[in-house]
Amino acid sequence: MKKLILSTAIACITVPAWAGVDFDRHFSDSTLRIDYIFSGNAASPSVSVDKLEYQPGWAGRRHKLDYVPFEGNLQVVVKDSASGDTIYLNSYSSLFQEWLHTPEAEQHPVSMENTFLVPAPRHEADVTVTLFDNRRKPMASTTHHVTPGDILIRRPDTTHPVEHRYLHKSGSPTDKIDVAILAEGYTTEEMDSFYIHAEKAVASILSHEPFKSRADEFNFVAVASPSKESGVSVPKKGQWKDTAFSSHYSTFYSDRYLTTTAVKSIHDALRGIPYEHIIILANEYEYGGGGIFNFYTLTTARNPQFWPVVTHEFGHSFGGLADEYFYAGGDVMDETYPLDIEPWEPNITTLTDFQSKWADMVPDAAIPTPTEGTPKGTLGVFEGGGYRTHGVYRPVDTTCRMRFNNAEGFCPVCQRAISRLIDFYVNTTD
Repeated sequence: MKKLILSTAIACITVPAWAGVDFDRHFSDSTLRIDYIFSGNAASPSVSVDKLEYQPGWAGRRHKLDYVPFEGNLQVVVKDSASGDTIYLNSYSSLFQEWLHTPEAEQHPVSMENTFLVPAPRHEADVTVTLFDNRRKPMASTTHHVTPGDILIRRPDTTHPVEHRYLHKSGSPTDKIDVAILAEGYTTEEMDSFYIHAEKAVASILSHEPFKSRADEFNFVAVASPSKESGVSVPKKGQWKDTAFSSHYSTFYSDRYLTTTAVKSIHDALRGIPYEHIIILANEYEYGGGGIFNFYTLTTARNPQFWPVVTHEFGHSFGGLADEYFYAGGDVMDETYPLDIEPWEPNITTLTDFQSKWADMVPDAAIPTPTEGTPKGTLGVFEGGGYRTHGVYRPVDTTCRMRFNNAEGFCPVCQRAISRLIDFYVNTTD
């Protein structure tokens, strides 16, 4: 599935053995939701605070709070105001940063919603959001102060959440990775179909390694968020629907790219339900979808390719994996991955710092590995990936879900990256 542009930041961060923040000392068992507006154009992007609100409970990690395994395209950093120490850090990508690389961004500004969840600080804290360009340089940033108990931080009623049911529950939200699946374009009368589709999504993801072997580390909850109209908007057909999250195809004029900018509505629908990661199922037959790291997966649920596509997109949004396909007709989107910068995504490389990737898995491989004469499924360093024919390399030739929908599953490099990420969320000792 095509994701238009993903800015590049940095490869996996080396984690110091001494890293550690005491959750109970710095945070209460509650969530601080912060809504931002990303706005501007390619020449002058900016980040502004929209609103803050408290929600009961914290479903995120309570360990390894001050580092991340992937830098992503933007970071949210929480610092204790008194000491200046980083007490929470998380990384993401955003639709706005993809838009900055479109021709439209050279002409006029836009604004887009973004929402991030952090554990609620017990003491005064400073929160910084920084957007990186594709050369890992900050291009927009803002810092704001948070005072616990501030009367202007909203406290909405969360005692009556949207109807929901757990499709796979392994334990408490404090110990497991919590994935919420939202309904988009399903009317109230169609919710039985939504639950069936949500069950299929969970079954697809958990049928692939390493999710299959690590299924007991996850909770999946289906949230029956109703829409006024059935289906979603398909601009190329002149169809515009009134739906829960106003999603539509033809994002950035790419017909298959299905996204939404109604991010606050997504998080509003999840009030009172523990969640860390988000999947949105669109009640539509048209082929399409999108996945953005630590942001959301959105994919059509009635298309015959639903089973492989939802797993592919979850590979983006949960696993931070890059697309491994490329365009045989020539390089497009050349600015996505500068060839002298190592991408942060774990499953592609420009060879700038290949030692930080899967070099240990292919110590004797020819670099690049030739496709001709190499047995199918061989792990190596194959040229072509990240939308580029030349200069970007992938781990396998054909046998990975991040390249082909008909692949049986993720390649060994993607599997290891996902498994390490699961460990990051649930392993409290490393």
